[in-house]
Amino acid sequence: MMKSKHLLGIKDLTPEEIYHILDTAAGFRDVLQRDIKKVPPLRGKTVVSLFFEPSTRTKTSFALAAKRLSADFVNFSVSTSSVLKGETIKDTALTIQSLGADFVVIRHPSAGVPHYLSNLLEMSVINAGDGANEHPTQALLDLFTIQSHKKNIKDLTVSIIGDISHSRVAKSNIYALTKLGARVRLIGPPTLMPAEIEKLGVEVFHSIDDGIKKADVIMALRLQLERQSKGFLPSLEEYFKLYGLTSERLKLAKSNAIVMHPGPMNRGVEIESAVADGPQSVILEQVTNGLAVRMAVLYLLAGVKK
Repeated sequence: MMKSKHLLGIKDLTPEEIYHILDTAAGFRDVLQRDIKKVPPLRGKTVVSLFFEPSTRTKTSFALAAKRLSADFVNFSVSTSSVLKGETIKDTALTIQSLGADFVVIRHPSAGVPHYLSNLLEMSVINAGDGANEHPTQALLDLFTIQSHKKNIKDLTVSIIGDISHSRVAKSNIYALTKLGARVRLIGPPTLMPAEIEKLGVEVFHSIDDGIKKADVIMALRLQLERQSKGFLPSLEEYFKLYGLTSERLKLAKSNAIVMHPGPMNRGVEIESAVADGPQSVILEQVTNGLAVRMAVLYLLAGVKK
């Protein structure tokens, strides 16, 4: 049972809640393999997406998840809304609630916006990414994908490569993986590594070769260029030379290691195409699993007493 009607971050979840979501997602994955993929649990409910940043995977995944659960899905377009006339996020959210929405799925460039709205609204708030803070459903689908291949997450070595400082995916995965007993290695240049990140129970490496050695799971992250000022990197070419995941480097990990990326990928910057499309890649499987995980989140939050 979920304790809260909101999903604001992995930091707030217990290991038991995380496993409950993963177990529920496994059931919905079976549903999605049927000829008729629609089930009725959320019939009569309305899910509204409120995205202030671009999205392909997360927004489409939530839309399909709502529809597979028989809910109505409304895509709120910020570019054609009263936000452009100066309406505040508070008034926008309250307007959506007044129209009878049951869930709002929000992505915003400022950290903390979902938490702020959760204190104002009766409807459930789902964080689809808030600045560089968290992206909880991405971490959940990553856990679900890892579990599908490795069974037990405890004691796995997971190497996360890239822009750790600006990545909400990295932060949510650190919380999730350490809660479930995995060993987490963070790999990247000093300019993209938060100070004192080791306090979260992770190891820090500035050499990709050392960091991915004997790893069970390797996760490459997108460079968050839109959140960076100048001076973090000499060039994208230099970054790929030092930190790009190549076929040669992948040989340093365990032979059955899986390769992950939250997307969108910048091929030739974070990851070589031969690796992204290779036999150890589970990147498209992550996208597929995201649908089952988001169905599970909507279903479970709908069952929490308001």
